[in-house]
Amino acid sequence: MANGTDTLSPVQRSELMSRVRSKDTKPEMRVRRMVHAMGYRYRLHHGKLPGRPDMVFPERRKIIFVHGCFWHRHEDCRRNRTPKSRREFWDAKLEKNRLRDLENQSKLRASGWDVLVVWECETEEAAGLPGRIMSFLEDH
Repeated sequence: MANGTDTLSPVQRSELMSRVRSKDTKPEMRVRRMVHAMGYRYRLHHGKLPGRPDMVFPERRKIIFVHGCFWHRHEDCRRNRTPKSRREFWDAKLEKNRLRDLENQSKLRASGWDVLVVWECETEEAAGLPGRIMSFLEDH
């Protein structure tokens, strides 16, 4: 345990972190299946748009991001917690993620896109989520 407070060795921590996915995550796949079942078609991870949005609906000028509550700092969510070890590192990293998200969303809106953020926790209790997504996509 090189850093003193981590319960995993550097090799174990590296292995664990290498399994964290940036796309095709379980929450993203839940939303994609839901949206597809509603009859909507979309493009995935459009690299030329700020933030590489998870789902892009070009003809509607709509974008959906599916954010992990931990990685993107979902306010008032039980999953949004700072790890006990290396707090300064994690606070800085997660805050940088949050600010980058806000900047990307601002850039997208400034170029005429509507943006919806779906949080990981919302995909698990998806009772109102289909209606929210449909309202977002149908709103002109």
